[in-house]
Amino acid sequence: MKKTVVINIVGLTKRLIGDHTPFIASFLKSGRHSVVEPAFPAVTCTAQSNYLTGKKPSEHGIVGNGWYFRDECEVKFWRQSNKLVQAPKLWEKLKAENPNFTCANLFWWYNMYSTVDYSVTPRPNYLADGRKIPDVYSHPAELRDELQAELGTFPLFNFWGPKTSIKSSQWIADASIITDKKYDPTLTLIYLPHLDYNLQRYGHDFSKISKDLQEIDGVVKQLIEYYNKQGCTIVLLSEYGITDVGRPVHLNRVLRKHGYLAIREERGLELLDAGASRAFAVADHQVAHIYLNDTSIKEEIVELLRQQIGVEKVLYGEVLAKMGLQHERTGELMVVADAGAWFTYYYWEDDRKAPDFARTVDIHKKPGYDPVEMFVDPKDKFITAKVLYKLLKKKLGFRTVMDVIPLKAELVKGSHGRIPESELDHPVFLTNDQAYSKPSTIKSTDVFVILDELLNQPDYE
Repeated sequence: MKKTVVINIVGLTKRLIGDHTPFIASFLKSGRHSVVEPAFPAVTCTAQSNYLTGKKPSEHGIVGNGWYFRDECEVKFWRQSNKLVQAPKLWEKLKAENPNFTCANLFWWYNMYSTVDYSVTPRPNYLADGRKIPDVYSHPAELRDELQAELGTFPLFNFWGPKTSIKSSQWIADASIITDKKYDPTLTLIYLPHLDYNLQRYGHDFSKISKDLQEIDGVVKQLIEYYNKQGCTIVLLSEYGITDVGRPVHLNRVLRKHGYLAIREERGLELLDAGASRAFAVADHQVAHIYLNDTSIKEEIVELLRQQIGVEKVLYGEVLAKMGLQHERTGELMVVADAGAWFTYYYWEDDRKAPDFARTVDIHKKPGYDPVEMFVDPKDKFITAKVLYKLLKKKLGFRTVMDVIPLKAELVKGSHGRIPESELDHPVFLTNDQAYSKPSTIKSTDVFVILDELLNQPDYE
């Protein structure tokens, strides 16, 4: 088998490859490439599952970054168990064919309790006093300690939240090289999230994202120069393209206004009661699952949502089946945003009654995806002092809530999830394999087959 590394550069598209990414541009020019027809929905967990199983959500079950767990009556995002992926993975096929094959997974999602040989994934410690301590989970367990002893604690707060920076992608790249030197896996999967951040903050404003492009270009150069020395097949891959948006759409507020949403008030704050709602939305970037506890209202919900500004289409029935989304986890309806729009999870009508987690970075409590977690209020002149004061209180042992996230969805200028009109905004598949001869456009499920073929080449090194 041919030693192979797949570097997942989140958000990379042909539109972004150019003067600000000279190394990636040279890799594109000297190698072979295809544009990837995006997974639908075009979000991290679905795209990665399409790539690694060769199946669509109707078979692997990953219908988004989160969904409504019907048996628990709870919305859950960013789960981590690989057992949620209900189809065989690429590495399982290759292991069955070759007992000497090994795989390392560095930060691709659903990375806990999988059948890869070596894995590292973010896993904070949640302490009894409310603190969140940066950490990772690894297999084997000692790899976690070895990596953090050499590289320092994983920079979790640079991986997501207002402090996101190149530090997290750099840590992952360095950890990948250390893991390769220690174990020499046949296949290595590497996840570099850096472009995801400011592209969602600023869209395609190159005056603001050029530095991010240059930074990720440097990290990719480091990895490719290392893996070239190992004689590897190298693949640069992305999951989706981020496009400009300017209109947040609050689907749950629409459903609430028409009496379909159930709300509980606790301590003067409002909580969405999914199990008691007749209909509610689980927002995931530019798509949303609409779950109906009362299916008799289906047609009226369809008509209501079609009337909303910012909604492009409402999918259900045979249309969902044809798109490979017929699964028990899928909402009875799926809503797709217009180009330029995206969906919030917001359900309250008065910010004074917003739940306490709304103003914090809390990816597990929110019943939907919240990109506003990457912002602090730009109009708050004292925000830095507030953050420092709260950090000091935490260090002194006092309980405090890091409630510094604004409730201003209009701050978000980039999103993804729908299929962009231009191929310049589609994900890419780039490789140094000169024998690569696939079509100029491939399906997301084709990635599984292509990686299988690349790995099954003889290794002449």
